[in-house]
Amino acid sequence: MRSTVIILCLIALGVALQKGIIEIPRHWAPWAPLHVDDPITPITQLKLKRLNDDRDACLAALDTVPEGELRYTPLADYSPTASCPLSNIVRMQSSSVRFSQSFVASCPLAIAWVMYERHALQPAAQEIMGSRVSQVNHVGSFACRNVYGRETGRRSEHATAEALDVVGFQFENGQQISLINDWDDAGNAGKFLRAARDGACDTFGNVLGPEYNAAHADHFHLGMRGFRLCR
Repeated sequence: MRSTVIILCLIALGVALQKGIIEIPRHWAPWAPLHVDDPITPITQLKLKRLNDDRDACLAALDTVPEGELRYTPLADYSPTASCPLSNIVRMQSSSVRFSQSFVASCPLAIAWVMYERHALQPAAQEIMGSRVSQVNHVGSFACRNVYGRETGRRSEHATAEALDVVGFQFENGQQISLINDWDDAGNAGKFLRAARDGACDTFGNVLGPEYNAAHADHFHLGMRGFRLCR
């Protein structure tokens, strides 16, 4: 009897959705296209993962960034080395920030970065530091290697350009901070770095920093694998 009631309720819900009686907001609808300025919900990371194998949909999501606020170049699939083929990738040149250098990123990583920047990084910068971030300093996204550079073991996210290592930030008012120098700062610099880490956890699958281990003492590892691993 109970299962019959559940089935009838699901049928009624399906009919209501089909007829437009009930409307689910785009940012809560798993089937709806991803737009970078939609509010971030638990569905956001699911949508990002769905774009791993859908290049056209991924580029369409990047194109929802307002004109003039993102510079990137779609790249053809290629193999920098035989053991590390890259697919569904773009080169990120700038967004609302400059980068210390352009970098190759998986398309979902590029979207995750832009959403993080717009929804978390810049609001935290303005609230805590009193100025927007003007430049992000990083040490790259792609490296054909295993985790921690070990000779054996699983491949790093960097081997598929699915992670970016960020070492510090520059602000429009001239301030500069880095993880190696300011993570333990008791003032606004340390407060901002923790807010920057915490905000990243809503869009990236894993966020690793100084509290994770000594290997991450000087950078944030912002990666796409996993789901809300935030250390």
